[in-house]
This record gives sequence, structure tokens and C-alpha cells, in this order.
Amino acid sequence: MTPPLKRVIMRTPGDSLRQAKAEDWHYGPGFDGNRAIEQFGVFAGLVSASGAEIIWIEDTGDGLADAMFTHDPSLVTDKGAVVLRMGKAGRMGEPDLHASAYEAVGIPILGRIEAPGVVEGGDCIWVDNSTLAVGRGVRTNQAGIEQLGEILAPLGVSVLGFDLPLGNGAEACLHLMSVMSPLDEKLALVYAPMLPVAFWQLLKDRGYTLVEAPDDEFAASNGLNLNVLALSPGEVIMVEGFPKTRALMEKAGCKVTAFAADALCIPCEGGPTCLTRPVWRE
Repeated sequence: MTPPLKRVIMRTPGDSLRQAKAEDWHYGPGFDGNRAIEQFGVFAGLVSASGAEIIWIEDTGDGLADAMFTHDPSLVTDKGAVVLRMGKAGRMGEPDLHASAYEAVGIPILGRIEAPGVVEGGDCIWVDNSTLAVGRGVRTNQAGIEQLGEILAPLGVSVLGFDLPLGNGAEACLHLMSVMSPLDEKLALVYAPMLPVAFWQLLKDRGYTLVEAPDDEFAASNGLNLNVLALSPGEVIMVEGFPKTRALMEKAGCKVTAFAADALCIPCEGGPTCLTRPVWRE
């Protein structure tokens, strides 16, 4: 999840976000559709400047405000994509957008998660090439994890489920990636108090170094200080305004770029990782 990013799926937010009602989407204070769109443009510029090719999914006014968070509706392996099924009711239309995008660029689809299973991409973390950790919580269930395991087994991938806490409640977004972000090979930023114990043990057993994010900035950001996107090993993008978290990553050897996201990421419960679906890393 940290080699140089070469190809990524993104969706420019437009009328679907501009016209979104915060109460319908569980968006918090500070949400402003127009400002969010401007801030997304800055973020997209950073991704493009890295040299990554962006596959765009257009906002056609379909009303899918959360569809800008392209990390969640699908998962990509070395052999093709898996189309997932969303745990948030308002997002059920998004996987079909991803299926169409993959078909348009000739990326094979290995399978789909079907009801009653649900899996969101934010709950999926590649620990190594053959181990996928999946958070079991309000957005991903056991049936979905089992289906994902069956789809990936022919590739030699082990899918391991880990229980997540309820966090701020069933309506809020708490993914496994809400408490862990890969920064470099065997280096990750974590919020230790909410890490599943068995997952923490697995990371330690696999030789990971864990940078622990501070409590106050995790609380102030609704966990978005932890949501960082690796453009390449040790080169990451984060949300602006959390200097202690930034300093910890820099002390660990990372090059950090921050962008203003007080109208985009913080109220909408999704950060730089959520806004991207990596398709190819070098």
C-alpha cells in the first residue's frame, strides 16, 4: 500500500456534493459543498503532480455525495478488482460505478460481494502481498469477509477478520483504516487505543514499526489526522492542521505534504486515502 502510486481511480465532486444535505449523509459541522469541491481540487493536483495517472469517475448529478470516497466500493489485487458492497445505505449505488470504470479500462473483475455480505474498502489493509486484514464492524460484516476470502483464496491470499469497536456509533464511519495508515514498508501510523489487539499483535509479529498518533489530534480531527495517503514509500499527504501528528511522521523519516480540508475531509468523515482507489502501484 506504499510503493509509488502509478494509477488511481478518483471522482471529482460536483452537484451531488454541492446539493447534499449534511443530515442525510452524517456530515458534521463545517461542511460546505462549494469549499469542499475547491479543497478536493487542491488534493487532486497533489496526486496528479506525483505522476500518477487518474482514472476519473464523473459526478453526473446522481446524488451519490459520498462517491468521491473512491477507496471504499472496490478492492484491487495484482490480478484484478473485486467489486464490494457498501455498509452505508446511501452508498449502495457506488459499486456499479466502479465496475463500469474497470470494464472501461480493461481491468478484470474477479468477483463481487453479494447480499447479505458487506465489505467497504476502508476496512481492508494489505499487511503483505499474501495477507489482507479486514475490519469487522458496522460497515463490513462476517458474511462479506467470508465471501472476500473465497474470491481471494485462488490468488493465495489469506483474509483475516478483526473486530472493531463501535466508536461514535452505528451512523459514524469507523473503518480499520481509521486506526491504521501504512506509511512505508513495515511502517504505519496508528491510533493505539482503538487498534484490535490481535491486529496489533499481527503487525508486531510481522516486524512493523508503529508511530502512535496523539489522542488530542485524533479527537479534534474525528480521526482524520490518521488518514494519510502514501504516494510512494515515506512520502505522504495528510490533512492540514495537526502539527503533532505531522512531526511524528517526519521524525520517523517521512516527507509530509498537508492540504486544507476543513470543509471536505473533517466533516465528511473521509481523508486523503478515502478519496483515492489505487489501481496500480509500482
